[in-house]
Amino acid sequence: MDSLRDHLDPTITTERLTLATPALAHVAEMAALANNPRIYQVLARLPHPYEEQHGREFVEKIARGPEEFAWSILFEGRFIGVVGLHLLPGKLPELGYWLGEPFWGKGYATEAARAVVAAAVRAGATGLGSRALLTNRGSRNVLLKSGFAEIGEALDETGTLVGQRVMLMRWEPDHG
Repeated sequence: MDSLRDHLDPTITTERLTLATPALAHVAEMAALANNPRIYQVLARLPHPYEEQHGREFVEKIARGPEEFAWSILFEGRFIGVVGLHLLPGKLPELGYWLGEPFWGKGYATEAARAVVAAAVRAGATGLGSRALLTNRGSRNVLLKSGFAEIGEALDETGTLVGQRVMLMRWEPDHG
């Protein structure tokens, strides 16, 4: 039986970015960028401190594992972050992403998120979910610019953000 993941593009090219299968060649830069408390504080599933062993595990076991379909975000061939879909049975695919702090505020997250939304639609998705901390206005804006609607507040139930207030977001064809 075909699943959404079977139809997702392994590589996506946008105007400025290449979204590619995470590779061991990205691990050193991944660790250097992800080992940042400002990133850890807003992500539910990122260890801290983030070391190269975490990057290797992500590349080898998680990025294209049964519950994930992730892409490295590359700008001019350089690793700058990750974007992907969390794929859990019985739930909408959930869009998530992070960028290294030197790349914030340049539109890269929005460009990558829009590309993944389009790839998910091509693969057959009829809706996507996401969430961002209420205090993370930048991430909420990325999602809004990518066609998501804010559907309500909740307390996060998983990962390192358990108990923190998040905005639940949803993308549907009539929103995006």
